[in-house]
Amino acid sequence: MTSSVTPSLGCVFSGIQPSGTLHLGNYLGAVQQWVELQDRAEQLIFCVVDLHALTVWQDPAELRENTLNLAASLLACGLDPAKCLLFPQSWNSDHSELAWLLNCVARFGWIQRMTQFKEKTGKNREHASLGLFAYPTLMAADILAYPTNAVPVGDDQRQHLELAREIAIRFNHEYPGADADAPPLLIPPDTLTLPVGARVMSLKDGTKKMSKSDASALSRIDLTDSADQIAEKIRKARTDPAPVPDSIDELAVRPEVTNLLGIYAGMAGTSLANVIDEYAGKPFSVFKPALTELLDARLSPIRTRAEQWRADPDGLRQILRSGAERAQEISHPRLTEIKYRMGLATG
Repeated sequence: MTSSVTPSLGCVFSGIQPSGTLHLGNYLGAVQQWVELQDRAEQLIFCVVDLHALTVWQDPAELRENTLNLAASLLACGLDPAKCLLFPQSWNSDHSELAWLLNCVARFGWIQRMTQFKEKTGKNREHASLGLFAYPTLMAADILAYPTNAVPVGDDQRQHLELAREIAIRFNHEYPGADADAPPLLIPPDTLTLPVGARVMSLKDGTKKMSKSDASALSRIDLTDSADQIAEKIRKARTDPAPVPDSIDELAVRPEVTNLLGIYAGMAGTSLANVIDEYAGKPFSVFKPALTELLDARLSPIRTRAEQWRADPDGLRQILRSGAERAQEISHPRLTEIKYRMGLATG
């Protein structure tokens, strides 16, 4: 089931792992759309999912730093604490407590079907953490802790969202509560289809997505990059000897060119066709400086705001504490009811 982005949206939840700096792909592919959702959803909850990051070993000091840096970047991109809740996942313990309860509702076979676990572990499955295997039930808890109607997810998380739906449906069936006429406690969440953001690929290989995990920093534009770093990365970005094409049809066999033109379109808020019309026939020695100038103009304010937030750690933590407290005001009564329905004595 899918939902369109409309003013009638209810509660929307999304999370992002603190596994490094936000890059251009994150911004154009997701964060820019999250900012736009703030005026369309009735309740918007964003979580820096630091508990999920623990499914593989993390340097503790680095994880703490990455969590705050990511929160600062999200605020710098335009997430407004007056319009949404933003907090680290671990700051609301209802998530991890609910995850255990949902572990007891989910079925082992359901989790075994999750393809992402198989893809991440390969032949080393026996050496993977139990947390990595149970990751999908924690994701379900993140979502079901709130009256979430819809979740914006990429293709790699759709199976996990379907699991959250299965868990909600089974819980409602097994623990319906005393009032038979009351609506189900857990809402099977829908996939939220956002406006299509730019699919940003590696600057070194136009067939691979831009990624934080790529060993080469030249493959991506980080939102923290300076003007000089952006200029160097765009200058060294892979293209081909031909000039900018004069039709979209020519892009089918030119992935790196497609990527750069798409980045320009995404940052300029225009169409790919308009970019081609403007630069058709021009060499990349002309296009690349124009793209560099556009990127710096758009990213410089974000970089400055992120630096300001990181220079005020007390203010940043206060924003996140407030977000966590407000989130728990929503999740805790739900958790209490879930525990009661499952037979746990409540104080």
